[in-house]
Amino acid sequence: MGRLDGKVAIVTGAAPRGEGVGNGKAMALLMAREGAKVLLVNRSAERGEALAAEIAGEGGEASVFAADVTQSDQVAAMGAAVQDRYGRLDILCNNVGVGAGGGLNRVEDVTDETWNNLLHVNMTSAMMCSRVAVPLMRESGGGSIINVSSIAGALGLMGSPGAAAYAATKSGIHGLTLSIAADYATEEIRCNCIIIGSVATPMVADRGPEVRERRRRMVPMQTEGTGWDVGWAAVYLASDESRWVTGVFLPVDGGLCALRAWPR
Repeated sequence: MGRLDGKVAIVTGAAPRGEGVGNGKAMALLMAREGAKVLLVNRSAERGEALAAEIAGEGGEASVFAADVTQSDQVAAMGAAVQDRYGRLDILCNNVGVGAGGGLNRVEDVTDETWNNLLHVNMTSAMMCSRVAVPLMRESGGGSIINVSSIAGALGLMGSPGAAAYAATKSGIHGLTLSIAADYATEEIRCNCIIIGSVATPMVADRGPEVRERRRRMVPMQTEGTGWDVGWAAVYLASDESRWVTGVFLPVDGGLCALRAWPR
């Protein structure tokens, strides 16, 4: 306990869409348990308030800021809010993201609307939040930006509907991570990326047990990941334990990126 004492964090997409523990909720809860003050950012203030109450019930400190982080004016207001409430910023978790909406998303099928929506939500939001965070972190003497990606952006995937737009935006996050890490390495502002595998979260709960089982079987460890696995990885990257770690892609995927079976 206390690994993040004195630090202030923003977690975007903090409150889950349904019952259970999503990646953002796990990040926020664990960071608060480790001593950070957390600004919970969601489009829904109601969902954020429920999470803030849960954190307060554990003795942590969190507050809510309702914002659509695809809108630059709302992102700027988010930065002003964290500065006004806590006087500094040390950690930014760019956790907002959406999938392809369940339909075919091969490059020949993807619509302009789907492409632009995923681009704005998955990638542009991370850029705009980072753009606001960097000057605040500079004033605080440094900081840690944690981007969230997916195995879809790191591996070629077969056997499921196309993911052209989704995979492209997640791959784009990798380039953004490296660029931020390079540009601010001498200012103690680090940027790393968590590559998330087939974790069981509220975002995928409605896909049914068959899909969940198929996702489990493709993992070398043959077990499901959870939001807690992602949350603990984020705590490490946010803490001073990783002070010499930047520009890194950390797979939290049960070994899928590193260990893939040969065809039999």
